[in-house]
Amino acid sequence: MAQPTRIVSDTMAGLRMPDFDIWSDRVSTVLGKNPGPFTGPGTNTYLVGTGKRPILLDTGIGLEVYDPLLEKGLAETKGGNELQEIVLTHVHQDHIGGAGRVRARFGDLKVSKHPWPGKDEAYNLSLTYLEDNARIQTDGATLRAIHTPGHAKDHLCYYLEEEKALFTGDLVLGAGTTVVPEEGGGLIEYMASLRKLLPLDLAVIYPAHGPAIREPYKKLNDYIAHRELRENQILDAMKAGIAEIPAMVKRIYTDVPEFLHGAAGNSVLSHLNKLLKEGVVRQEGERWVVI
Repeated sequence: MAQPTRIVSDTMAGLRMPDFDIWSDRVSTVLGKNPGPFTGPGTNTYLVGTGKRPILLDTGIGLEVYDPLLEKGLAETKGGNELQEIVLTHVHQDHIGGAGRVRARFGDLKVSKHPWPGKDEAYNLSLTYLEDNARIQTDGATLRAIHTPGHAKDHLCYYLEEEKALFTGDLVLGAGTTVVPEEGGGLIEYMASLRKLLPLDLAVIYPAHGPAIREPYKKLNDYIAHRELRENQILDAMKAGIAEIPAMVKRIYTDVPEFLHGAAGNSVLSHLNKLLKEGVVRQEGERWVVI
C-alpha cells in the first residue's frame, strides 16, 4: 500500500468567511480583512463573553477597514459598543497590529500577552504579561492562557472553560498547516505544544484563520501525524542521496504549486533544524547529510 503524500489535505485557498459571525453563545468573530495564501480569508478576531463589554481576542493587522466592522460586529453580536480588554495570542503583526487602532477607538484598554522581549517594544503598547495558566474573566466567560511556543516564542492558546473550547491562534489552523519560522519558532517546541493540548477536555477549536474545528482531537492528531510524515519523507530523500532543500521540496511537495515552494522550503528547514538539534543530521554548507 502506497504511503500518503500528506496527512492534512485541506487548504486556505478559496476559503471565504463572513465579516462577522456568531459561533456560540459566548463567541463571535470579526474578520481582520487581511486575506492571503497563509492567512486564508484573514485573521479571526474574537469577541468573547455573554455581556455587552466582551474581551477582544487578537486585533488583526491594523487595517482601517476593520474599525467599522469591529463596531458593527460588537453591536450586532453582543448588543454593545464597548470592550472590556484585549488579549493576544502572540506578537505577529496580524494579531497585535490592530491593538493601537482599537485602543484609539475604544479607550485605554488593557492589553495582555505572554512576553517576548525585543519584539513587544515595536508596538509601543503598555502590555500586561500573562504566564502559563493565567486566567482572564468577563461576563459568562473564563479564559485560561496556555503557553504553546513553536510558531512563536510568546504564543498563547486560550481555553474557554465554560465551553471546553480552545482558541489556538496560529498553532492550529482551520485549514492547512501553520508556518514554523526560524525566528522565535522551532519544531521541537511546536510538536511539544501540540501534544500539550491533547489532555484538555475539548469540544471545539477556534483557530486564528479559517473555520471552527468541530473534531478537535482528530485535528491535533492529524497535525502531529502530518509533521511526523514530513520528517520521514525528508529522511527518505536524504537517504536517497538528495542533500539540498530545493531538491527535497521538489521530491516531497509534488501536490504544491511552484509559487509556494519557497514556503515549503522553510518547512523543510524547520524539520532539518529539529533533526540537527536531535543529532540525526549534520549540515555541510547548503547540503544536509544523515549521520
